[in-house]
Formats: sequence, C-alpha cells, structure tokens
Amino acid sequence: MNERVIRGRVDQSGALVSADAPLLRLQQRAGAGLGKPLALPHLARLVALSQRLLHDISRPLYAADDHSDIHALVRITPDADGASIEISDWRAHAVTPPHMPPVADEATLGDGWAWECDPQLRLVALGAAGNAPDVPAGWEGRSLSELFELQPDADGRFPVLRALARQSRFDGQIVRAADATMTLSGEALFDAAGRFTGFRGFAAVTDVAPSAVPKAAAAFADPAFGSLPLSDPKFGRRIDGALRGPLSRIIATAETISGQFDGPIRADYARYAGDIAHAGRHLLGLVDDLADLQNIERPGFKAARDDIDLGDLARRAVGLLGMKAEEKGIRISAPSTDDRMPATGEFRRVLQVLLNLLGNAIRYSPNDSQIWIRVDRDGDRAMVTVADQGQGIDAEQQAKVFEKFERLGRTDSGGSGLGLYIARRLARAMDGDLTVDSAPGQGARFTLSLPARDEE
Repeated sequence: MNERVIRGRVDQSGALVSADAPLLRLQQRAGAGLGKPLALPHLARLVALSQRLLHDISRPLYAADDHSDIHALVRITPDADGASIEISDWRAHAVTPPHMPPVADEATLGDGWAWECDPQLRLVALGAAGNAPDVPAGWEGRSLSELFELQPDADGRFPVLRALARQSRFDGQIVRAADATMTLSGEALFDAAGRFTGFRGFAAVTDVAPSAVPKAAAAFADPAFGSLPLSDPKFGRRIDGALRGPLSRIIATAETISGQFDGPIRADYARYAGDIAHAGRHLLGLVDDLADLQNIERPGFKAARDDIDLGDLARRAVGLLGMKAEEKGIRISAPSTDDRMPATGEFRRVLQVLLNLLGNAIRYSPNDSQIWIRVDRDGDRAMVTVADQGQGIDAEQQAKVFEKFERLGRTDSGGSGLGLYIARRLARAMDGDLTVDSAPGQGARFTLSLPARDEE
C-alpha cells in the first residue's frame, strides 16, 4: 500500500479550494480547477453525502484521467466550513473495462466477475472477465447477499461473513448468480490509518454439479428438516446454518436503512426498518435458544470448569447491556471493581446466564427504576444476585418460571420462554443452581450459585 496521503479541501458550496498535486491534476483534466465545483463525479457524490450526514465516511474512490484508471481510498471529514479530503492507497492502472477493479492480472482471472465492496458489503465495483455471464443491471450499491446467493460450507458457515467479522482474507465462498455457480474470494482493504474499508476480490465460475454442492447446503433443503428431534445433533447445525446467515443479513440491511447511513429517508420508513431489525434480532435469539436447547439436552452434556470471578462477569454483563438500560432510564448498581467472588464454572456459560437474568430484568422493569447486582458467599457457594423493581412473581408462577417454553402468560415479543430453562440447566451442569425469590409488587431476585473457589 502506498502510505502517502493526498489531501484536499472543499468549501460549503462543493468547490475545491485546495488540493495536493495529484488531486488537482485530476480536477484540471476534468476541465475545472481550484475555486470550481469538484469535477470528479464519484468524489463529489461522496463529499455531498458526508456533508449531508454530518459524519465522516471512508469509501473506495474511482476516477480516471486520459490514460489510466485511478483506484484509491478516500476519507471525508465534514465541518462547518466544508469538508476535508484525505486520499490514500492511490493506484493508477491501465484502462480496463468499466467498473473492473484491479484484483489480479487479467491473464490469470479466467471466467468470472471482479468485484469490490465497502465495509457494509455494498458493491462499489463489478466487472465480467473471460466468458463469465453478463453483469446484471442495477448492481451499484447492492449488497453481496442481494447479488449472490451465498451457500454455506460443509460446517454450515459462510466464509465471507466470517472474514467480515475478522476483517481478513477469505476463500471458498460458494455462490450462485446469473445462472452460474461461482467461488468467491477476496482480500480485506485498509486505508493508510489502518481502518477497514471493505473487500476486493474475484468470483470464479466453477463447473460445480448439484451433487458437489456442500452436503450441509443440500441438507438444509431436506423436506424432513422439521421432523428431526431436538436430541439429533443435526437439528442444531441445520437451524444455525439455515437461519443465522439470512437473519444476520436482514438485520444488517435493516439497521443500515434505519440508521440512514446512505442518506436521509422518511421518518416512518426509518421506523419500519428499525422494527424489521428488532424482529430479526428476536428471531436470531430464538435460533440461539433452540441451538442451546439441543446442546444442553444432549446426553452427557458437561460444562467446562474455569476459574472465574462472578464480580468481573457481572460487570461485563452490565457493560454489554448498559445501553438498553439507559434507553429506559434504568440505573444499574453493579459490583465495584473491588467486589471479587472467585468461583468455578464455564466462563462463557456463566456470562450467558447473567446476560439472560439482566436482560429479563431490563425488559420487565418499569422506566426510571433501578436494578441491583450483588455478589456474596455462603459456605462453599459463591453467589451473584440480580434484583429488579418489576411487578414481581407470585408463588404459583415461581414454580413455573424455569419450565421449558414458559412465558408466564406474556404475549409480547420478549423471548422464547427458553431463557430461564436453559440458564438453570447450565447452572446445574456447572454443579450450581439458579433460584428466584419474589412477591407481587416487590420485584424479583434471581440468584446464581456456583462452587466457591478459595484464592491462594
């Protein structure tokens, strides 16, 4: 990567008022100069978007002069007087077909599509090579998941989504598009400051027969999917592979629309998109619960025995859910950094239980109330208690609250009715327990107890 940063500045009207030599040269070859509106359409659109959103944006940049295509990364920072432009990774290439990003030497591309996308997996460049199918119209700005039908690998995972989470290279993502089966690969892109800016890669046409599609992908279309018992390990894998990827894409797309990252939209449309994202997260939670249910009910299920600190895990749970509490004006009184409670249990499973307890407390507590989390020890038991000021649970309900699919008559979309059942099963798998103490109108206190550990 070329570490040199090329800088420029535009005023409030969009006129270029200062520019380093390479940027000024492009502006002049486009028939303009300093003091004139930006004559580079792609850059001008990005500047206008940044000024409209009043937010920094980083995107790939495409421009051209008389004999080469320019590919770079641009960061635009708006302010009261206009916007500052920083361009890095400036690369000039011999003229290529329209929208063809420089992913590899043409002789080695073969048949397929060269592509490039931004950090939200929205396409910013796409071109066909060799005898590949024609590029579909209207691809600009569409996400990879819209243009390509992503196929899970043999483990039910999606390499491109895993690479997105890790901001790293990926290979072997099988996709279908334009009546062809392709194998997608890509390199992660970063600007001069090390910020992730998207992927650049190639979708190679492959002669994959239907029987060669990964077995996991074929299994998801099995008409007997719904007949598998929860105890069958295939059930959890199929649920995870078949639903998690599509739901994650629905949530990401809806949040992009709701957040108006591509520009302002009508307020009611933004609310609709927010509702879609909320429903998607709810469904994804159900997928998690069903996968966990299948796992903990497997014969011989055991939890790991880690050395943990319940005070530390309680603070982590507050950090993860604190924003949800703030949205309702709920104050959380968490253990201080000096409140240590050494115990034995599986780190991630204990955190899962605490997130369930705290999430329930936030969900069912009134606005502007308080939640307390306390750690304690009783003999050989280390305990953490989550208490709220909600409506409370009567004695009859307390006998049912840990049952499978029990939601105590609630009709809202708060959960699956599996969370507390799973939490207690996990607690007991770690040689502990989960109990409730409550009364109508007096809130609820859920206590997780685990084997205590003496520190040396």
